Amino acid sequence: MDSRETKRTVPVPSAPTDGEQPISQTTAKSIAEETAENNPQEESLEEMLRDMRRMSDPAYLHTVSMNDLYQNIYQSRPPVIDGLLYPGTYLFAGAPKVGKSFLMAQLAYQVSTGLPLWGYKVRKTGVLYFALEDNYARLQRRLFRMFGAEAAENLYFATHCKTANSGLEDQIRSFMKEHPNTGLIIIDTLKRVREVGGADFSYSSDYDIVARLKTVADSYKVTMVIVHHTRKLAADDKFDMIAGTNGLLGAADGGFVLSKEKRTSNAAVLDVTGRDQEDQRLHLNKNPETLVWELESVETELWQEPPDPFLESIAAFLSSVGERWEGTASELCCLLNLDCKPNVLSLRLSVGSARLLRDHDIHYKASRNHGGRKISLWKEMEPDSVSKGDDRDGLLVGSGEA
Repeated sequence: MDSRETKRTVPVPSAPTDGEQPISQTTAKSIAEETAENNPQEESLEEMLRDMRRMSDPAYLHTVSMNDLYQNIYQSRPPVIDGLLYPGTYLFAGAPKVGKSFLMAQLAYQVSTGLPLWGYKVRKTGVLYFALEDNYARLQRRLFRMFGAEAAENLYFATHCKTANSGLEDQIRSFMKEHPNTGLIIIDTLKRVREVGGADFSYSSDYDIVARLKTVADSYKVTMVIVHHTRKLAADDKFDMIAGTNGLLGAADGGFVLSKEKRTSNAAVLDVTGRDQEDQRLHLNKNPETLVWELESVETELWQEPPDPFLESIAAFLSSVGERWEGTASELCCLLNLDCKPNVLSLRLSVGSARLLRDHDIHYKASRNHGGRKISLWKEMEPDSVSKGDDRDGLLVGSGEA
């Protein structure tokens, strides 16, 4: 038979009618759908690729849906000093020679040793103290007079550094690589890390300098205290006495103002404010022998978070079953005999995960596999050298974001 005739006898697919897909396309689509159903990893990969294409768009705006917000676990960091110094960036202001540097030395020493400060619980962590208005000889004399011969191993001092616009960030990042367990950075003073001769002290400029330092601190999940001066004019609100514009405090997470009625007096008042804490006023007195600030009284009672029966029931349950439990939210609802929907239980665990770890040493993690969403709860006792809830090294937090 003629080869040309043979070619003519091969069936040729008819052209698709309106609304139909070509056989090759239909087959390819069916295979793709079947592959996605049987291989969720490939479906997840496709989703990742779509997200990458979206994010590469210059006009891309990152958003989080309320559903995702509810499903994520955001681990908050515990306070450095309970009720007094929380995670974030603080301004610490006071008049010249009022005793700011002595109080900063005391703060650095107490945090680096984990010793209570005025009865407030302190979480031990490394400290980097930029004592930019001092020299090492003066620091040596001051620290020995205040604390004697007992030195702190993880307290580091620098008396010189670059400015915020000319390399300070790189210096801090270099230090953090060598000392990743650092949890507190003190910069004494702001003026020393600001550009010399800068004429622009507008709200925008003030906000920018603090925001820039805060970005560095937040990237390492450390607390930063920036020492600054107050103006001479008195004000009903002590925080209105901070030199400069409101942009300084506006960019910070909180602030302290140390003030005296008489310059020669050893008595002083410390006003405290912050996003994550109640406003407080502490009356202090400087010990004339050691120059250590001692607490005389507190005007505002320390706010105590009320008990959470739900988290307490989780802690009691885990104690009864052992050190670890895994299962679904539905199973946990039944085991706890709770009258709530599984998704509500998962949400309550996500919202309360930081407190669950802080108060009960219980870690919470939510994951998804072929069988659906799984809950993991486990209890570990951390070494004394590691601060509870510190997620910088990924040692403590099961999942989530700080």
